[in-house]
Amino acid sequence: MSIDADVPSGERPCVRDFKARDTDAEYGSVPGTVHVQVTFESPSGDRRSGCTKERTATARLRLPEPLGTRQLVVDDHTVFTADGAELPALRLCGELGCTPPATGCTPNSYEQALKAVDAPEHTYRDAEHCDGKWLVLDFSWRTGPACGDDTADPACTSRLGDRWFFRAEKSGWKPIARGSAEGCTDVHRVEPAFPTALCGPLPALAPSLHPTYSPTATATP
Repeated sequence: MSIDADVPSGERPCVRDFKARDTDAEYGSVPGTVHVQVTFESPSGDRRSGCTKERTATARLRLPEPLGTRQLVVDDHTVFTADGAELPALRLCGELGCTPPATGCTPNSYEQALKAVDAPEHTYRDAEHCDGKWLVLDFSWRTGPACGDDTADPACTSRLGDRWFFRAEKSGWKPIARGSAEGCTDVHRVEPAFPTALCGPLPALAPSLHPTYSPTATATP
């Protein structure tokens, strides 16, 4: 197996001891995966070394047994699969895994929509209105201190929220509009074809969930 990686480059030698190694034998294997670590030494941290450019280097590695249907995990975060790839090359998997959820009215598909709008971590969905081609998501996230099970202190139960409208495309749910008004006003400004059956019954988001801020007034002499 050969693995390509970007490494520092410059007028002088910038990479030493570039190699890839199978770490499963050392740290234990995970069913369905093969873990590989790519390492090298370089003076690129010192700008005076001149190693300020990049090039592609290739390391060769022999696995104890063929990869088969297992996924290849490089440096714990980059995942490749042979499924759907043009062999002998492997296919790079994305944030949603090697088999992204089909676009539709499903929890996994809603998670893809949240990623598409860069929703905050630990966001939870408040409501979904979906017909397979169009989607409205209301979601919110906690703010303030970490209070455990304390529900008496308002600071511990405070939250913010948002509403996004989406259209289904081959790549997944695509965000097309954002807003907090009731009904279809916000989305129909952008996409008049959005079905009224989905957006018409929408209540306005509470100001506490979706606050607006006016510019700070300034006094002039």
